[in-house]
Order: sequence, then C-alpha cells, then structure tokens
Amino acid sequence: MDDVIQFIANYSDWKSIKKLKIEAATEPKTIMEFLASLETGIDRKIEGNLRKIVELNRVDAAIAELGLSKGKENIASAIADVSGRKVNSVIKEICSKPELQKNEQKELIGFCKVYAMRKALNETELFVDYISVNIPGMKRMMKKKKA
Repeated sequence: MDDVIQFIANYSDWKSIKKLKIEAATEPKTIMEFLASLETGIDRKIEGNLRKIVELNRVDAAIAELGLSKGKENIASAIADVSGRKVNSVIKEICSKPELQKNEQKELIGFCKVYAMRKALNETELFVDYISVNIPGMKRMMKKKKA
C-alpha cells in the first residue's frame, strides 16, 4: 500500500479534498507545505465554529483595548496582558452558558484562550502558525479561493 495523506471535509459550508501520495522521491518540504495548507483550513474552521458558539468579537474587543504593539520587545507584555484578568473575564463570561455542562464550558474556555493568545501574539508579529511562513504556492491557492 502507498503512503498517502488524505483529508476530506464534506459538510455544509466546507468542501475540501486534499491528498498527497508520498513516494521515495517526495521531498520533506512538499510534505511540510501540504500539512501547513491543511492547518490553515482547519484553524479557520475551528475559529469559525467557535464564533458560532461564543461571541469571539468580545474577545477581539478586549484584546484591542490592550493596545498591543508590534515587535519582539512587546511579546512578554502581550502574553501577560492576554493572560490577565480583563481578557480572561470576558472569556469566562462568554463561555458561561447555562445550556452547557461545566466540562463543556471549560473546553470552550480552553479554545477561547488559545484563540486569544494566538491573536495577541500575531499582533506583536510573532510567528505562531505555519500559515505565517511565506510559501509561494500557498499564496496562489489562497487568492483563487478568495475570488
């Protein structure tokens, strides 16, 4: 049997089929780029679905109020600020849904904290996702999807 990576998403607003057949001649770089493209789509869908459950715009607003600045010298303060009381209280509030059990609320809090941290670190221009890597072929694919 051939070595293959396959990803198939087939539901309402997400149709995606991505396959990569891995042969002896397949370069590790090709595999890395393929996996990075998967991560991009998956991350967007996680965020999109999280937005359907909680008011992420309130997390966005709380982070915007922090006034985070670009540059590596601001990374430590961004981490401290986004881990602080202000953002965490917003996250707890939007995840405190009476229809959810406590463990489900904790899970949502975890997803929101990851979202907030990634957003804050991106504000400082710290690369925290593989999508931040300049992959020439990915730019062409992303432009086609936006059109």
